[in-house]
Amino acid sequence: MVETLPVGRFQFKRLVAAFLSSYRTLFILLWIVAFGSVFIWQRKIIGAGISVSVKTGLSRPMPKMRPFAFNLTDFGGVGDGKTLNTAAFERAILAISKLGKRGGGGQLNVPPGKWLTAPFNLTSHMTLFLAEDAEILGIQDEKQWPLMPPLPSYGYGREHHGPRYGSLIHGQNLKDVVITGDNGTINGQGQSWWKKFRQKLLNHTRGPLMQIMWSSDIVIANITLRDSPFWTFHPYDCKNVTVRNVTILSPVREAPNTDGIDPDSCEDVVIEDCYISVGDDAIAIKSGWDQYGIAYARPSRNILIRNLIVRSMVSAGISIGSEMSGGVSDVTIENLLVWSSRRAVRIKTATGRGGYVRHITYRNITFDNVRVGIVIKTDYNEHPDDDFDPKALPIVKDISFTGIHGQGVRVPVRIHGSEDIPIRNVTFRDMSVGLTYKKKHIFQCAFIQGRVIGTIFPAPCENLDRYNEEGQLVKRSTAQNITDIDYDI
Repeated sequence: MVETLPVGRFQFKRLVAAFLSSYRTLFILLWIVAFGSVFIWQRKIIGAGISVSVKTGLSRPMPKMRPFAFNLTDFGGVGDGKTLNTAAFERAILAISKLGKRGGGGQLNVPPGKWLTAPFNLTSHMTLFLAEDAEILGIQDEKQWPLMPPLPSYGYGREHHGPRYGSLIHGQNLKDVVITGDNGTINGQGQSWWKKFRQKLLNHTRGPLMQIMWSSDIVIANITLRDSPFWTFHPYDCKNVTVRNVTILSPVREAPNTDGIDPDSCEDVVIEDCYISVGDDAIAIKSGWDQYGIAYARPSRNILIRNLIVRSMVSAGISIGSEMSGGVSDVTIENLLVWSSRRAVRIKTATGRGGYVRHITYRNITFDNVRVGIVIKTDYNEHPDDDFDPKALPIVKDISFTGIHGQGVRVPVRIHGSEDIPIRNVTFRDMSVGLTYKKKHIFQCAFIQGRVIGTIFPAPCENLDRYNEEGQLVKRSTAQNITDIDYDI
């Protein structure tokens, strides 16, 4: 069962507590703005002229976003939740593919109903539009999911060596693809996959709900994605990807590896105005695994993540890595609320990864009831095989944290560099986090070089230089390599 955000009673308690301090008053205002934005999504004009309204019981006409529009029912589709519609999707998409660029491509409308299907492939210059109350259901019989070669930057396979299952909605070498609607749903029905994975009954790596590879100009907007067998949306080696006003859901427990969005060797990506509550990382930025990612050599870069509410009881709200061997750079994460989660933001890597994580900006981040707020971990020793190069050491540097606030946090910072993989040029500014654990050394550091500008709470580790608000050096650290990590907290 998917857990949902307890809005009414939870906010009321927050408002009562807000009068106890000016900090908490500010924190509640941030909550109100954040939740207000969620409801505004359901009413405002989104993307290319798409609108959503409160349910009235009447079927709304689907807007025409392309010169040519088709309905799935025109190709034999039956939305009863039992009839298999794979052939109907394939016939409709074939008709759109024949249009090519002529007049701007075609649109496939999925009307209200439950549309059971096996995996199918998209085409270029296409819009897939899901009406209100339309739900695409992934068939649960894995025998009807095609097998594909392993991803080139992951070696012989992510969970098993050899072929992997494809995604429910798939595309390769595409241009100009839009998946949108009036908040219709794509449901992977992942429960059987999760059970078989835990019981070790699967012989191949599970497939994502949606995977688009080697493509450009991709827009995912105003839909709900839920219960993926594996990662939910996986853009792989793509350019110019936008994810906007999307809700992504899976159970926060017992739904293994159901990451929300995993940009992988992608550039020029925007993820904004989304709500994500899943069984693994809400977002994980990747770029290949060990020697295979190093050889593939496609970084993830120029990524903007903003205006999100996320939850991850198992992993982290926003992660970078651990598969980052092609490099990750120029990432901005701002206006983020992480609630009731194990970790808030995390960078993870290891010996053998190679690559780099650099020029990462975190700005205006709020934690509420999070065990560990900021994590950088350099010993995430999971490898595709034993042939990784132990001399391939990742570079982690140029990371800034500004405007970090919240409450109910056990360990606000745990940055664990090492002698081989030191963390360089980290900046903290404007940080105030309410704590649940009254103990020293909760701002934990090891092998880190950086600075604190102004006053922050809790007090920073001794590894960091101290500057005043005007940027003038107050105290130079002489203990950058000191280790103060305690995983028992």
